[in-house]
Amino acid sequence: MEPGFPDLPETFAEGLRGRTFIEARDPADRRRIELEWEEPNCWVRLLNDVTATDTSPEEIARIQDRAEILQKTLDSAPHPIWQETCDRQIIWRNASYDALLARRQDGDEAKPLFDRYMATAQKRVKLVLDPAAPPDWYDITCTATADGITIYHATCVSAVAEAELAQRNFVQTLAKTFAHLSIGLAIFDRRGQLALFNPALVDLTSLPAEFLAARPTILSFFDQLRENRRMPEPKDYFGWRQKIAGVIAAATDGRYEETWSLESGQTYSVKGRPHPDGAIAFLIEDISAEVALTRNYRAELEMGQALLDVVEDGFAVFSSSGIMMFCNAAYRTMWDLMPESTFVDITVADSVAIWRRGTTTPAPWEQVETQLLDLGGPRMRAFRLQLTDERVLTCEVRQIVPGMTLARFRGAAGITAPENPGMAAAE
Repeated sequence: MEPGFPDLPETFAEGLRGRTFIEARDPADRRRIELEWEEPNCWVRLLNDVTATDTSPEEIARIQDRAEILQKTLDSAPHPIWQETCDRQIIWRNASYDALLARRQDGDEAKPLFDRYMATAQKRVKLVLDPAAPPDWYDITCTATADGITIYHATCVSAVAEAELAQRNFVQTLAKTFAHLSIGLAIFDRRGQLALFNPALVDLTSLPAEFLAARPTILSFFDQLRENRRMPEPKDYFGWRQKIAGVIAAATDGRYEETWSLESGQTYSVKGRPHPDGAIAFLIEDISAEVALTRNYRAELEMGQALLDVVEDGFAVFSSSGIMMFCNAAYRTMWDLMPESTFVDITVADSVAIWRRGTTTPAPWEQVETQLLDLGGPRMRAFRLQLTDERVLTCEVRQIVPGMTLARFRGAAGITAPENPGMAAAE
């Protein structure tokens, strides 16, 4: 070929990249030679029947410039890019790929760094360059060309992989912590899928663990609760769907808090709380025992109130701070008083003033006030007093429990008040 191509070099330099063309000496010769460097080889091709326009020096220069620009662009890419043949021979690679090869401990540059993945979908793989160092993680994507060449792109996602691992470990730690709680916990991610739940949720909702592990949506979760009768039965399905949408909206704002009374007689406290990144947490607690205790306590109070209301003596109980805590029906009738109709607390001073205005005989009211406030002093004996309607009562002040003092007014029918009623006496 030398007579027809005097510019053809005798040897080819190593370490070069790209492609160049050598034109024939005779302008009428429609042949040319193509030199292409692909480390560590230089490929020499004789091209026949090249048109004049193809062999013009200007076009050759443009092609060479374009190839150099393309090579520089690919070398400047921060992630490895390479091409392989169908038999796994690497025919081209960029500078980022070479940088990874330089870190390889075995020094085998011919062996591909990554396993072959022909799937077009992205795949995450682990790359171990140094056994003593942590592995790197890459997302691999590939594109197959018509001539059997596969182009690969590898994006380093080690930081993302470490963050995902830390998140998984954190979730597992939370799951172990919440496993011992008696309150059912369900956390839904920003896509509305169940991301975390604890064993108590399975016990309280009677939902299968397989169903919860499949990460149902919020609507599916509440729909299954309705099917299991673990939430109040809605009157109509459409209205129920609207209510659940309202529940989700309220939980997002942290405003959802309801008490569910179930057909089984159980009572659940359900709360919805927002979490970072658009997540929502629902807490379900069985408060049946507390509700039953509260109901029993309220029933006992109501029964005690009813029993005291049938007693003819008037009772008024005051706290150590001087606030009336309780009075029965007889007391209200004696002193024409309705504590429930007032907007402020009735104090000892208010009560003594009412008693003073309602009686016509002198009485040791200052000492009564002192005793009701539990301020010490000699213990008082009962004394009599006469009301403005000439009824005679016996007043007695005593401590019933620490911090609580009782004022008792007992009717004394047929007895007239003495001119000098008994005052206080020390026992």
